[in-house]
Amino acid sequence: MTEFSTDIYTEPSPVDVNTLANLGPLTPMAGIWKGERGLDTKPKADGARKQAYVERIELYPIDPVTNGPQLFYGLRYLIIVNKPDNVKTYHEQVGYWLWEPKTKTVIQTLGIPRGQIAMASAVVEPDARQFELVARLDSDTYGIRSNPFLEYGFKTVEYRIKVTINDDGTWGYEEDTVMLLRGEEEFHHTDRNLLHRVAEPLPNPLASGVPA
Repeated sequence: MTEFSTDIYTEPSPVDVNTLANLGPLTPMAGIWKGERGLDTKPKADGARKQAYVERIELYPIDPVTNGPQLFYGLRYLIIVNKPDNVKTYHEQVGYWLWEPKTKTVIQTLGIPRGQIAMASAVVEPDARQFELVARLDSDTYGIRSNPFLEYGFKTVEYRIKVTINDDGTWGYEEDTVMLLRGEEEFHHTDRNLLHRVAEPLPNPLASGVPA
């Protein structure tokens, strides 16, 4: 048995084009953000090393997306991370945060320029103020893929991100990326930060009348 209909082509109608009004738990995250209290714990030859960081996160509403009857609202994002007082990019990441109202599913897709991609998910109530998404290497759907060197030296077997929406308008995250160093030693590569909004979100192209 499958949870899906045999009709995989018919799109939902009508569809509200205002993404900002349909983002569910992702609504407070729309906009441009800055975090100055980041802490990264990463693996080095001599053990775990902590690194402070600052970051800018841009989360832009996209037009509604359909896969036949499936409907997503979402945010396209860009993350730029720097060490304090250092212009060189420490970490860069792109992807989408997606919300499927029908199944109450949140999805995060991510790509980093180390030759690695992942997709994490969770079932979340529309008004949730805290939620945790998970991706696992052994998953056929919400999974992780890495280039051959990362698979050999820093094999990522699980990724988790917990988001907390705060009453003062800020939001924060805690990430835990579980690696097998040289395929043997388990290491928890963790990151956390608190984000403050520096710019309000703009409407998605369809809602603002701008051609997509």
